[in-house]
Amino acid sequence: MVASGGIADGRQMAACLAMGAEGINMGTRFMLTREAPVHAAVKARLVGAGERDTNLILRTMKNTSRVFKNAVSDEVVAMEKAGAAFEDIRHLVAGARGRNAMRTGEVDNGIVSAGMVIGLIDDIPTCAELIERIVRECREALAAAGAMAA
Repeated sequence: MVASGGIADGRQMAACLAMGAEGINMGTRFMLTREAPVHAAVKARLVGAGERDTNLILRTMKNTSRVFKNAVSDEVVAMEKAGAAFEDIRHLVAGARGRNAMRTGEVDNGIVSAGMVIGLIDDIPTCAELIERIVRECREALAAAGAMAA
């Protein structure tokens, strides 16, 4: 079993392993690494964001997604509250528009997937640095938990 969602550091990895997971999946966290093919302006906005800077969209359509709170996602939420059908918001949530925002750095021009975990992310390391840090933090957390149990 792989734990996924809301994981950004080694303490959370340790908690997942302690609950029986064999590994973790970190989407938003790896999106904010140097190697990720995401414009620097998007990365900077997400690193500066908090856990409340996300929206849930497509809830009324039974296809909920958590995304970065920006002009487009705010518009989608407002339209859904007003009873919009998918055809009414399709142009806002189309993947091409979000990909363009990620490529150009114009974060307010498309949907940008991001979890609440953005509130825990404050840097943009390399993938290697991130993995080394998370493994180190995980080991430290597991060792501390073992010492407390002894």
